[in-house]
Amino acid sequence: MPESIRIDVETLFACHPFAREILGRLTGAGHRAVLNGGVVRDGVRSLLDPDVLFEPTDVDIATSASPDEVRRLFRDRPVVGVGEAFGVLVVVGPSGTPYEVATFRAEGDYDGRWPGKVELVGDVEADVKRRDLTINGLVATPDGTVIDLVGGVEDLKAGRIRTIGDPLARFREDHLRMLRAIRFACQVGGEIDPATEGAIRDLAPSIVSVSWERIRDEVLRTLATGQSARGVRLWGELGLLCLILPEVAAMRGVPQPEAYHPEGDVYVHTLLALEVADRFVRDPLVKLAILLHDVGKPYALERAGGQNMAGHCAVGARMVERIAARLRLSRSEIARLVFLVRNHMRIADLPEMGRGKQVRFVSEGEVPGARSLRERYPSFFDLLQLLVADCEASAHRESGWAPILRETLRIADHIDRVGSLARARALIDGHALVALGMRPGRDLGAVLERLHDRILAGEITSREEALAEARRAVARQSDGT
Repeated sequence: MPESIRIDVETLFACHPFAREILGRLTGAGHRAVLNGGVVRDGVRSLLDPDVLFEPTDVDIATSASPDEVRRLFRDRPVVGVGEAFGVLVVVGPSGTPYEVATFRAEGDYDGRWPGKVELVGDVEADVKRRDLTINGLVATPDGTVIDLVGGVEDLKAGRIRTIGDPLARFREDHLRMLRAIRFACQVGGEIDPATEGAIRDLAPSIVSVSWERIRDEVLRTLATGQSARGVRLWGELGLLCLILPEVAAMRGVPQPEAYHPEGDVYVHTLLALEVADRFVRDPLVKLAILLHDVGKPYALERAGGQNMAGHCAVGARMVERIAARLRLSRSEIARLVFLVRNHMRIADLPEMGRGKQVRFVSEGEVPGARSLRERYPSFFDLLQLLVADCEASAHRESGWAPILRETLRIADHIDRVGSLARARALIDGHALVALGMRPGRDLGAVLERLHDRILAGEITSREEALAEARRAVARQSDGT
């Protein structure tokens, strides 16, 4: 490549026309303004590798203008001070897209998480030198010309992940950078420089000082890459896994029946399942479920005196609830993870279930009105993805998941003809049973479930039939039968 390279700013500005205006206003007022961060890194990657598609998402801008000067220049736009003490503002474009505009700055007096001293400067070089990795230290002028002050382009060419300056110093400044280095190795398919890797290994114990919210974000970002299994493996090799996800580290050396798992112990199986998932799963939360799906096996095996792993799904679901809470996931995210881990073995029984129970299972978390199978039954679709990864990482392979997929298609067709759980609830509910004289309680719930199962199976097709069957159930309860 020529010494002077340019990223494709026309593609960038086609997606983000307001970014061009931000740069224009800043430079027109006599300030220096550059593109920085991921958009420059990804633009360079697309030049180096024709297989990498340049899809600019977040666009960040750095400038010599002070925050006050930025506010004056964008009086006509909403400006949010997300980190004004650090010189960082967000300017909201006409389409509602936020753009980070940060004043060049130098930093010091870190506590392992944040800088205690920030100095706004007019020098782009000082701003670049404070960053973590060389591949993230690239900036570009408004016409796309790349300014490389730290060897980032050569490192991208070589597939090398390296800190800017002394790796021990960089990681001591912000311990989270250790996880970021691993994430970027997975994101760009690079190898971590030996000195950088050695510094991570030396400083790994300091990761415990970082907030769980920041650790969570890096965990999910790593899982969102196409090399998430490699990321987990690197966490383990460099001493981070036992500190951020000790429950996963505890899977190492836990034996499994060779007939079903010739691939190896629970840890080996889990990483292999994640490796399979890297080829087709995009949702990092589903990948987290795959990483944690067998987390209950070590305890279940110990509880059974080493005889079996019975109940590991229920054990794992309880553990996952605690792990997800530690990672500060939302309640809805925790519920998704728990559902997937608790049911990852139950889905194998789908062909043997009665039709009503099948529909109930598939319909869990249904989104009425959605067109595709994935959109209409998101929880079950997530479970299918976990099933495929799990089976492909064991002796079962396609024979484990193909029958389930075929049965799922039959059930979906049946639901289209008969209706889902929402329709069953519309035909008969608990209030109707109470109105007919049934006492509230466990028996009412059991009767209602049986009625719903028969509706879902197509045996009861109208409200009149549902009420008639409900009257018979009430009469049987009154007779004590």
